[in-house]
Amino acid sequence: MMKNLFSLLFLLFFGYLSAQSKTVETVYFEFDKYNLYNNQVQIIVDFIKRVDTTKVESIQIYGYCDDRGDNDYNYKLSDNRVKTVQDILTSNGFNKNKIVIIEGKGRVILTNDPFENLNETRSKNRRVDLFLVKKNSFGKGIYNSFQDNHKVGDRVYLDNILFPLGSSKLTEQSKLELDKISKIIQKQKNVQFEIKGHVCCTPSYYDDAIDKDSHERKLSLNRAKSVYKYLISKGINSLRMKYIGSGNKFPTGLGEALDRRVEFLIVKT
Repeated sequence: MMKNLFSLLFLLFFGYLSAQSKTVETVYFEFDKYNLYNNQVQIIVDFIKRVDTTKVESIQIYGYCDDRGDNDYNYKLSDNRVKTVQDILTSNGFNKNKIVIIEGKGRVILTNDPFENLNETRSKNRRVDLFLVKKNSFGKGIYNSFQDNHKVGDRVYLDNILFPLGSSKLTEQSKLELDKISKIIQKQKNVQFEIKGHVCCTPSYYDDAIDKDSHERKLSLNRAKSVYKYLISKGINSLRMKYIGSGNKFPTGLGEALDRRVEFLIVKT
């Protein structure tokens, strides 16, 4: 049992390190355009040249526009930007069957906060993001992405759903990951699961940490609840899932970041 635990922790650590290598790429577009300059095309070409396709499960492409213009126009423009990137991928030999999500997200709404350089902010929002999903490397019953045919007891560890210290608020990276997950879960109508939240950096005589926003000692629970509520906002039926706070009971021993996490336990298929 202890040997298996250490093996799991090693694999989690390996997956975390792998996530730090470049599995995401972004290219940028000119205002109101969906064609790319040659230097941006080359970024995509160089990106896929570095990819070991034997270790890649899929690639997902998401397109965006800046805040100007109406919604309908920008959804179409962002979709065209995605298709431009898809064409570049396939024309340079990337397997089209591995391109599983192709979606234009429309415009990025600006907050009310002042921007020092509005033009730069808008230029960064006129983009397409490419996400590589690596094949599972955790072993039987433990996965780093949702699968087509899960069994009861399977666990899904996602190293892109992590939290700032003391916070239960989802980061933008976590929201992007949950957007992808929600699409997969929507197709798996019978799957039910638990969302388990975890914390780091808490003395052993406490069961949980304090959420700096609510001032409750329910941080792990609140983290799981944040994921739960976000998935509901994406159309996942609340009856299919529940959330649990695991506190500090299951540290990975691999650093604070990996302990500020959530995981999914499949309870019904």
